Amino acid sequence: MADELDDLKAAFDAATPMPGPLKKRDNIALAEKNFADLQGSRSGARLTTKRGPMARLGQGVMTMFQTMTTKGALTASTALVAVAVLIMLPEDALKMPGGDVDLSQPELKVTPKPSVAEDERAEVDTAVTRSDDLDGARETRGRDNLVAAPVELQDEGAAASIGATRQSTEAESFAAGDAIAMEEPMMEAAPTLSQLVAPSDRAMIAPASPPTAKRLIVEQDRIAPLPESNTETFANEETSPLKVTADDPVSTFSIDVDTASYAVVRSSIMGGQLPPRDAVRIEEMLNYFPYAYPTPEGPHPFEPTITVTPTPWNQGTNLVHIGIQGTLPAVEDRPPLNLVFLIDTSGSMQDANKLPLLKQSFRLMLSELRPEDEVSIVTYAGSAGQVLEPTPAGERTTILAALDQLHAGGSTAGQAGLQQAYQVAEGMSDDGEVTRVILATDGDFNVGLHDPEALKDFIADKRESGTYLSVLGFGRGNLDDATMQALAQNGNGQASYIDTLSEARKVLVDQLTGALFPIANDVKIQVEFNPERIAEYRLIGYETRALNREDFNNDRVDAGDIGAGHTVTALYEVTPVGSSAIRTGPLRYGQHDDAETTVSRSDELGYFKLRYKHPGEPTSVLIEEPIYPEVSEGSDDVQFSIAMAGFGQLLRDGDYLGAWNWESAIALASTARGDDPFGYRAEAVNLMRLGQALDR
Repeated sequence: MADELDDLKAAFDAATPMPGPLKKRDNIALAEKNFADLQGSRSGARLTTKRGPMARLGQGVMTMFQTMTTKGALTASTALVAVAVLIMLPEDALKMPGGDVDLSQPELKVTPKPSVAEDERAEVDTAVTRSDDLDGARETRGRDNLVAAPVELQDEGAAASIGATRQSTEAESFAAGDAIAMEEPMMEAAPTLSQLVAPSDRAMIAPASPPTAKRLIVEQDRIAPLPESNTETFANEETSPLKVTADDPVSTFSIDVDTASYAVVRSSIMGGQLPPRDAVRIEEMLNYFPYAYPTPEGPHPFEPTITVTPTPWNQGTNLVHIGIQGTLPAVEDRPPLNLVFLIDTSGSMQDANKLPLLKQSFRLMLSELRPEDEVSIVTYAGSAGQVLEPTPAGERTTILAALDQLHAGGSTAGQAGLQQAYQVAEGMSDDGEVTRVILATDGDFNVGLHDPEALKDFIADKRESGTYLSVLGFGRGNLDDATMQALAQNGNGQASYIDTLSEARKVLVDQLTGALFPIANDVKIQVEFNPERIAEYRLIGYETRALNREDFNNDRVDAGDIGAGHTVTALYEVTPVGSSAIRTGPLRYGQHDDAETTVSRSDELGYFKLRYKHPGEPTSVLIEEPIYPEVSEGSDDVQFSIAMAGFGQLLRDGDYLGAWNWESAIALASTARGDDPFGYRAEAVNLMRLGQALDR
């Protein structure tokens, strides 16, 4: 066996040729020939869609931009590539007559060029269309959408732009914007970047003038205007001051059923920061939650319930808790509803928590409408337009198709939108029907009638026709809360802020009837405190709803409205006479009696009065009753509303809380959660815990 293996090995050795330089050369030549044949090309250049080194450079530029994900990386990479473009420009574009390169004063032949010629406009349109297609392709790969923006190589007399990229949530915002005006002079010496890049990639590049070789300036063109880091404005006033009963025994204010402030507070805290102080309106935090106050049994559409309870943050004072519960008629008894959705589609609405969330929110609302209700859609961005004619709510597919086609882009022509929405609403209204405009916006009325005072007059005139206005706020960063409040308060409507789809369901589904069907207009509250029993008092919240004493009996003065099933909560902190918690010292010369205090009523803390109008009626109705001094702990509803009042004061750095702190607020709210079917109160307790952590 061994001999056979030796013979086999010898045979292999004899068959293997010995290495040699000539044989090695021939083998290498044969391998190169075979490789070239397999590549489909011999001595000629391989086929390619890129024409020359500059075209390949342009393609590299675009590939690099597509992979960049941060603004800093984009800027740095753009600068490096532009330097490479500068280095590789033809020598004829840079050389002086003597042959030396001079970058300080390049000799360029410049011919004037119109801003955008007709053929160039066609090229822009084609570029936009191709850009949209490319963006869609990138989106399927999980990348950010990228839209062209100019990078300028600028000289003293000539400026030009080459393509760069910027992030955009919707490629349609570029298509909706105005075409980029090019008014720089044209240089004949050097080619443009769009000429250097393959035709298939030119769609990614904005039309540009050719660059000169002086210095590199990178600019990002804003296809849709982006907000500054924080341009938010909130409607609020300083905390209501402590008042001496003997000097000022009467407190008057308009009720408020808005809930926007609580949702803004939640949005801020969930975003990792405490809300701006002015964003906290305590009355809206109280009224965000549903309460089970006693339902009315008499002739009025609601009934007040007054409870006196100890103040948790001040041992020497009491809280006068006022709860109002509105009637909730059967759904089948409600009149037909005419809705005009006035939707802000300006460029600032492109964020995911703005227009996209708005569309989803209105989808939820449609399910609550009846077939005989009607819906119309008006949009505004640059100019107003009616997207959907009045359409029965039963034609859900038609309404949803109109919503789906909305895209953000352009400026905010708020005045034109409001005017057209009211015009459409007037055409839809009929006797016995309820007509309402629902404005959905981030509040950025930057074009047209944007002054809150001017808007008040405009909306006040329109509400007299019976068409009310409600406002839904979306997004953060440029939220104009002051304008939204002015619109809602003067439009006899409710202002809400929607930051999540759950909040949309709460406002537009669970509380739709209360938001859209009023049971009382111009609701005012006035409390007169008895100076024999109460030394001092202060109203907690309602700073923006304060009224003059004489306004209470004046039916021409506008006030808040209550919708079907709404609850309203108000709190006074009162200091009894003789309490150690009195903050003001006695007067040297005592008190002077007047007509309201000459009669002793030692058995009353004060007197409660409420005025309201039935919808459409010009004359108010009066409800009144005394406030008695019996002190009780109150129900879970009472205690939870007190905890929320303390929460709001903590967020506003309240001056009257003493040693009461976050732990105290959390403990009170936790023990008073009671029946919480939707989890709103549990969420509030969690927000308190987060607020405590952020406050540290």
